[in-house]
Amino acid sequence: MLETSQPSLRQEQHPLIHRLAERILNYWQKYLQLSAYSLPEGLGYVEGKLEGERLRIENRCYQTPQFRKMHLELAKVGKNLDILHCVMFPRPEYPLPMFGCDIVAGRGGISAAIADLSPTSPEKTLSTSYIKSLSALPKASFTELRELPSWADIFSDFCLFVRPHNLDEERDFLERAAGYLRIHCQQAVHSIPISAQQQKLYLAGQKYYCTKQQQNDKTRRVLEKAFGEEWAENYMTSVLFDVPESIANEQLVVHSEQSINK
Repeated sequence: MLETSQPSLRQEQHPLIHRLAERILNYWQKYLQLSAYSLPEGLGYVEGKLEGERLRIENRCYQTPQFRKMHLELAKVGKNLDILHCVMFPRPEYPLPMFGCDIVAGRGGISAAIADLSPTSPEKTLSTSYIKSLSALPKASFTELRELPSWADIFSDFCLFVRPHNLDEERDFLERAAGYLRIHCQQAVHSIPISAQQQKLYLAGQKYYCTKQQQNDKTRRVLEKAFGEEWAENYMTSVLFDVPESIANEQLVVHSEQSINK
């Protein structure tokens, strides 16, 4: 049983982060069959210093028959910075996109909020069923749309990247992100396993997503300042965007086959 009421860093964070973290955990419990996922030793809860401020990181991870890893990270730097980061990594047997969501909140409010279902298919597109469900969500209007970084070719046409300017926009982002998550969970439990050959292609898509996310210099710089380069590299590749050795090997096989067929 997933406990959502136990003490957590989210209770000290910006209200939008608190509410979205609660919604994520509640939806995981409501729609999916959860079991524990073991993080590398010592990385469930981490403390450090960032420019003289106390940095705390809380990680919660679970797995299901459809997802090899579902990760919710909450971070707090002193009283000045709150962060939410969430990614759901599909098992290779299922042709599912990557749910990802991030919120960064500072003294001036939310500076960035992003949510998406990133395709892992060879065509880099979402399935018809996902597109139909996502298109049916209530429309929302935001004052300020943020520009995606140059490395971010992994996102879908439904990617929402905004800076909410008021409580109404924060609520609209929360409902939109929660809508993406609800659709993803509902689609996942009805997903049908694919062939071994197709699995290789979707694994390649997942590896591409992780490789691109590891290029996020802002995240890496914060971790390096607080814990050092070696720790930051390990955290980026083993916790935030890990690619198990079996997936990495499958990626090599796919590239080899593509080269042979050219």
